[in-house]
Amino acid sequence: MLEFLRIISSPLAFVYAVIIRMRNFLFNKKIFSAAKVNAKVISIGNITVGGSGKTPAVLMLGKMLKENGKKIGVLSRGYGRNSFGYVFVSDGNEIKSSVEKCGDEIILVAGELKIPTAVCEKRAKGAAQLLKDASVDTIILDDAFQHRWIHRDLDIVLVDQRFLDKVDFVEQNPIPLGMMREPFESLDRADIIIINRKFSEKTEVPEKLKRYFAGKEVFHGYYSSQGIFDVKSHKSFAIEDFQGQKSLVVCGIAKPYSFLNILERNKIDITNKLLYPDHANYTTAEVQEIRKMFYDTNSHSVLTTHKDAVKLTNFRKELDDIDIYYLKIDLKIEEQEKFNALVLGSLK
Repeated sequence: MLEFLRIISSPLAFVYAVIIRMRNFLFNKKIFSAAKVNAKVISIGNITVGGSGKTPAVLMLGKMLKENGKKIGVLSRGYGRNSFGYVFVSDGNEIKSSVEKCGDEIILVAGELKIPTAVCEKRAKGAAQLLKDASVDTIILDDAFQHRWIHRDLDIVLVDQRFLDKVDFVEQNPIPLGMMREPFESLDRADIIIINRKFSEKTEVPEKLKRYFAGKEVFHGYYSSQGIFDVKSHKSFAIEDFQGQKSLVVCGIAKPYSFLNILERNKIDITNKLLYPDHANYTTAEVQEIRKMFYDTNSHSVLTTHKDAVKLTNFRKELDDIDIYYLKIDLKIEEQEKFNALVLGSLK
């Protein structure tokens, strides 16, 4: 069914590609202009639909900048929220909004980094307001490669290594036919490219695509497991502690392959699983489904992702009798020192 829908939508993909190229042409020729704000701006984005690792990249970059004395804030669009406009999420000490009003990713970032955060569809407007609400000198834009209305001092683009391997597959076409928000040629405006292999082995860029990476600052990223954490108590456990146990795996992320793969590689039984759409808005219906499958399968615990855990904490009462844990991961860069130096140099 999905392949059929892609085929009949192929004319729309052509129209979309033309619009994207025309839009980029207008920005490149300065016919459309980007607004500047009184802070250094770093954009983290991608050229595909979801699943490249932007949130782990924001966390990695934010930690590094904090350690180097930068007063940082993070601004996101707030994908999946039920509100519009600007929302001040956290002042760095207290989270002032809810996951429903601002989205799961920014709540995760605010909780992990303890920095000012906000959401706004219009990034230039949102950045200006964030500077009024908080004392920051550097703003990280989450998922903003396509949002060219705000000037940035550094453009970092993540590319999923598994997506690169799909040469000659339909996925490497513009949406809605494929998965590309922009063509590979758009990588030309990236200052840094991170090829994210996640939990997979490192592979070479396919020959057909190498020209898009030639002459660019290309880094290689991978995920490192930081352990499994209790959603309610936040107590940490080694991933080995769950080997051999029958768990119910629950996740609502764009590309669950890597999450399921690392569990399976660590001998965790993933036979019983509930896979929801990306940025799933958990309601009482989903919680009841989780409860039913948990007891029907006689599972020992529920294992989920960090992003899903943020939303499931809203149902502490309903899930009080079930042990729920999330896998915590960090994005690592193979060439970390060079990457840090390049990023910090761009902010001088």
